[in-house]
Amino acid sequence: MSPPAGPVSPSPAGAGSLPPPRRRRRLLPVAVLATVLLLALAGAAVVIRPGPVAGWLGDEAAAPAASARAPEPDPSPVLAGPDANAPQPTPAGVRAALEPLVGAAALGSRVNVSVVDVATGQSLYAKGGDDGTVPASVTKLATAVAVLEARGPGYRIPTRAVAGATPGEVVLVGGGDPTLAVGGDGFYPNAARLDTLTKQVKQALGGTTPTKVIVDSSLFPGPVHGPGWDDDIPTGGYGAAITALMTDGARRDPAAARKTFDDSHGAAERYAQPDLAAGRSFARLLGLGGDAEVTKGPAPAAGGAAATGAPAPGTELGKVESLPMIRLVDIMISDSDNVIAEALARQVALARNQPASFAGGAAAMDAVIGELGLPAGEISLADASGLSRNNRISPSLLTDLIALAGKGDHPELGAIFGGLPVAAWSGTLDGRYQANATAAGAGVVRAKTGTLTGVHAIAGLVTTAEGRLLTFAVLTDRAPAGDADVTRQALDRIAGALAGCGCR
Repeated sequence: MSPPAGPVSPSPAGAGSLPPPRRRRRLLPVAVLATVLLLALAGAAVVIRPGPVAGWLGDEAAAPAASARAPEPDPSPVLAGPDANAPQPTPAGVRAALEPLVGAAALGSRVNVSVVDVATGQSLYAKGGDDGTVPASVTKLATAVAVLEARGPGYRIPTRAVAGATPGEVVLVGGGDPTLAVGGDGFYPNAARLDTLTKQVKQALGGTTPTKVIVDSSLFPGPVHGPGWDDDIPTGGYGAAITALMTDGARRDPAAARKTFDDSHGAAERYAQPDLAAGRSFARLLGLGGDAEVTKGPAPAAGGAAATGAPAPGTELGKVESLPMIRLVDIMISDSDNVIAEALARQVALARNQPASFAGGAAAMDAVIGELGLPAGEISLADASGLSRNNRISPSLLTDLIALAGKGDHPELGAIFGGLPVAAWSGTLDGRYQANATAAGAGVVRAKTGTLTGVHAIAGLVTTAEGRLLTFAVLTDRAPAGDADVTRQALDRIAGALAGCGCR
């Protein structure tokens, strides 16, 4: 057995954005989750997300989520729609509303901000708007855009089993699906499953008895931990060793992780060698027993000679596929799932013929950002989750990225909005925007948050009191040590001020 990853850290200091508490997370209306708010160009209001959404989602769209939660009644919509005829805020008005808040001591010595009108693309406020800043988990917005552009919303990540070099050997080939489950009690609802793959393998082998499992996780060359990660990330339960084969995001006990999600803020004990752990689970399902030796090795090339009655080496014995990319992106953003984020960056790398590593993923993401016409010089990545303190993203790049995804010119990018938390309603914003100073943002701020020790960020959309839709990003990476809630409240006052004013 692989040694445990170590005790779960009691502190989320290096965790990036804390995931939403699942027990409290309310269900958004299907119309909001499946289509979200996307903006047309100047003169238009809100449009339904363009593109073949049903085809992207696949058959699972109607399948019930595997959850122990009792059914909840359908809630009323909470997102305020922008008014196509709403007056546009003026730069002077936005400056008057924000300047007193941006200088709050709780935000620290460097606070970089960008506010843009989505319909016109006009910058309404910028303070260090083009300056690279440590983004923490708002990095996942760039990851989402890059993978949706590179792979497309309907792409599914395969996990395959092929015949080994000798009869009875089965090679489990990882394709990079971090949500793969062992069986029906996996962490991620409706994920691909090893027990399904096992049935295919047994049928394909016919009369040949499985004798050994070999794991091929070579698609991701390593290293398995990211540059710039805090020392507690590999053992603290918020990150994991990133390998091309894993089950349940490398969680050792996915059922327990679901039950403790609220109290642990999503932290869970992870396997130190997720690929070998997945191989051992597969071996047990094949009937090889718990003490069966599982080793790493390459899958043989197809086309070799077959032994009598056995499949030829390299012959595919079975394949399962992940949820479509549009759903993986939604989970990554809504749960701020760091492991999924790193796996998706490697899909960008593969699509752009780069090594599926931290460096290759970062380079490929930078390239895709440039291909989309965004200022690639304002983003420099070391990882895709935001756990790395080496990442730099400018606030203006984030607002440009959000506006681009909302225009409709690239319908595949609209999936980034489905998982964005809603103020005082869901995800990391569930318990926020409820105080008098920020209450105007309740239901009209939809944003991704980011947190590392000394780093706080928020980026998303807000509808003003007069119905104008703006995109905003506020990043501070020199926040004072102490009560992080005070810093978050200072961030929330900025978005709340935009929501509460006409700013003219």
